Amino acid sequence: MGRLAPRPLLLALLSLALCRGRVVRVPAGSLVRVVGTELVIPCNVSDYDGPSEQNFDWSFSASGSSFVELASTWEAGFPAQQYRERLQRGDILLRRTANDAVELHIKNVQHSDQGHYKCSTPSTDATVQGNYEDTVQVKVLSDALHVAASPQPSPGPSLREGEPFELRCSASTTPPLHTHLALQEVRRGPARRSILSLTHEGRFRPGPGYEQRYRGGDVRLDTVGSDGYRLSVSRALSSDQGSYRCIVSEWIGEQGNWQEIQEKAVDVATVVIQPTVLRAAVARNVSVAEGKDLGLACNITTDRADDVRPEVTWSFSRTPDSLLPGSRVLARLDRDSLVHSSPRVALSHVDARSYHLLVRDVSKENAGYYFCHVALWTPGHNRTWHKVAEAVSAPAAVTVTWLEPDYQVYLNASKVPEFSDDLTELECGIVDVKNPEASVRFTVSWYYRVNRRNDDVVTSELLAVMNGDWTLKYGERSKQRAREGDFIFSKEHPDTFNFRIQRTTEEDRGNYYCVVSAWTKQRNNSWVKSKDVFSKPINIFWALEDSVLVVKARQPKPFFAAGNTFEMTCKVSSKNIKSPRYSVLITAEKPVGDLSSPNETKYIISLDQDSVVKLENWTDASRVDGVVLEKVQEDEFRYRMYQTQVSDAGLYRCVVTAWSPVRGSLWREAATSLSNPIEIDFQTSGPIFNASVHSDTPSVIRGDLIKLFCIITVEGAALDPDDMAFDVSWFAVHSFGLDKAPVLLSSLDRKGIVNTAQRDWKSSLSLERMSMLEFLLQVHGSEDQDFGNYYCSVTPWVKSPTGSWQKEAEIQSKPIFITVKMDVLNAFKYPLLIGIGLSTVIGLLSCLIGYCSSHWCCKKEVQETRRERRRLMSMEMD
Repeated sequence: MGRLAPRPLLLALLSLALCRGRVVRVPAGSLVRVVGTELVIPCNVSDYDGPSEQNFDWSFSASGSSFVELASTWEAGFPAQQYRERLQRGDILLRRTANDAVELHIKNVQHSDQGHYKCSTPSTDATVQGNYEDTVQVKVLSDALHVAASPQPSPGPSLREGEPFELRCSASTTPPLHTHLALQEVRRGPARRSILSLTHEGRFRPGPGYEQRYRGGDVRLDTVGSDGYRLSVSRALSSDQGSYRCIVSEWIGEQGNWQEIQEKAVDVATVVIQPTVLRAAVARNVSVAEGKDLGLACNITTDRADDVRPEVTWSFSRTPDSLLPGSRVLARLDRDSLVHSSPRVALSHVDARSYHLLVRDVSKENAGYYFCHVALWTPGHNRTWHKVAEAVSAPAAVTVTWLEPDYQVYLNASKVPEFSDDLTELECGIVDVKNPEASVRFTVSWYYRVNRRNDDVVTSELLAVMNGDWTLKYGERSKQRAREGDFIFSKEHPDTFNFRIQRTTEEDRGNYYCVVSAWTKQRNNSWVKSKDVFSKPINIFWALEDSVLVVKARQPKPFFAAGNTFEMTCKVSSKNIKSPRYSVLITAEKPVGDLSSPNETKYIISLDQDSVVKLENWTDASRVDGVVLEKVQEDEFRYRMYQTQVSDAGLYRCVVTAWSPVRGSLWREAATSLSNPIEIDFQTSGPIFNASVHSDTPSVIRGDLIKLFCIITVEGAALDPDDMAFDVSWFAVHSFGLDKAPVLLSSLDRKGIVNTAQRDWKSSLSLERMSMLEFLLQVHGSEDQDFGNYYCSVTPWVKSPTGSWQKEAEIQSKPIFITVKMDVLNAFKYPLLIGIGLSTVIGLLSCLIGYCSSHWCCKKEVQETRRERRRLMSMEMD
């Protein structure tokens, strides 16, 4: 028992260790403030996760033993009487920063505020867990910090860029405790900018943008005497202009922790940077002859007489703006008086304020604008240089005069077209050449301008242009035709340029002129255009007259009967067509009132301009040689059709196209005309055929046989069955309406040959002739896809008295709709039988397995164990 006694105590200590306790915290150590400053003491509660705000009470004790109520966040009557007036004035206030944090603010701290401050929070917990209060000591010191601006040495706050300047201020303190001063020099403006700081730890810290100047020694901060501080700038920049302020802060350190107890600032001076006056001037307009030397002087004016060094740069540009791209540097004199120049360019220093540029052997490419760019540099600390001013002169316009060649240009048309596709040839020549030089070459540009009857301004279109290096470039109008060889530009003689149009079209009519350009060779072997001379335009024009093509068809033989030969001749006449050749096409149209194929034009046979005959849509295999088209004369053609049939009835025409030859073996279509119709009409009283479809089974069950009969009836004159034959085709539209294209099922021609189309489902088709006028279509093993509208198409053939077979017009029957239904009993019979059989077998097998398991596997011998009967003994006997 003695060893088990401490166990409940250990459990209690463990549970207390695992519980989260509440802890109130204020700043550790002591706080130091100066009289007149503001005191801020933060207080927060750790491990507080409540949803509402935590309440705080503040108390004060001068000695740390007995505390007086100071302020509270939840009880208005909590403060003592001596603090209520300061609370009402706002000198003492509480500012909540979070639900579990608050700050005590005491403005204008006095010596009486020195002491201990306790922050506590009322406890509402059932058990006390943690620390509910904390105390911090506050020390109040007298204000012993003095900051003042010192008199500034020469040259004063107004100076030039590059000159040195110094700014001074003084700071001293005699506190009862050991404190440290920190100094910061800042430049005032829209945004305060720190220059250089001396921290309370004795370290220098340059402000943003002053790091490089501090490392180079240009900006320094030194101490002067016991309480003086000096900011030195060796080279003033334009950015240094502004008002400067000296900021001093007082720090105290305890146990490695630093506190800023107060800060004071004083305005030191306002620095004004006077800009440096710098001007550069050159001659405005200079003219020099080609091949001579060009000299330009740059005169500098400045008010700086100290140690400044100039940097002079001469540049050249084609435009009077030196800032635009394209300007290039000719020569440069750096601040070390070293000259950097390009070939044939020299730069010399004539006197202290004049710099001379010399360009030798000028050419046309030296004409342009010259600029003198001057920059003044002052030496800085540690061998650095600073640019204090720069200026650019006004542009000096330099013109280069030269004796350009004088010449004239003429344009002559050696070939003038009279019709379309004729040849056009223009010749552009150079005459009366004066002042020729070996370094001059001539090129040509060709232009086209359309003719206009009014006074509208018409822009010229470039056909081709030749550059100084003899490269030829095509314009948009001539690019494609030049590639095809239709436009040819050439130079056959040194002073002659040629332009040929192999096939002149109507769009080529208009004014043409040439421009001859003179090119001068430069020193770098490049060529520069120096002059353009325009020729007078030449008008290429011919009167346009509409092409006339007339075709007349006639029938040499009068009315004829079926089986005879049909003959038609076409006579052609043309006007305003150059050397025409004709191609002929024979067409046939059904006569008016024929509803079998209305508005259908059939192309039969054609003959092209080279007399090549071609069968077009002539599909009668038995009469391949039954049509003939031949040329009788250059303007006359004859068409013959042998063994005509009744189905050949219609309107026959000649479609004639006139072709005009072009260069080579090419032909151009000039005009097309249609002849008058020649009609083939058989006035016979032959039989009239009709077709109908009948079925005894319009609605069948899937898998049944579908029988469809196509029955042909004959009306009118009786015919011998041997004089009749039929082509029968069966079609189906597999939809409830006739909105889909018909599908060919099977066909049987008049010779008894059957053709059956391939299908994607299992049902099969058979077609047979039951009698002379009755045909049977059977669908074996019908499926769902076989439903739809069925009809037959019949083409009758009748033997004429001459013994030839005549093809009659095709006839179609009205459609009949076939429905394919599903046999529900047969569809579910086999699945039901299979299901019943499987369930019976599985049930019997389950019974057998259960019987065997219970008979052999689960049989056990149970032995009854004998219990020993014993009496319980009493505790006393034990």
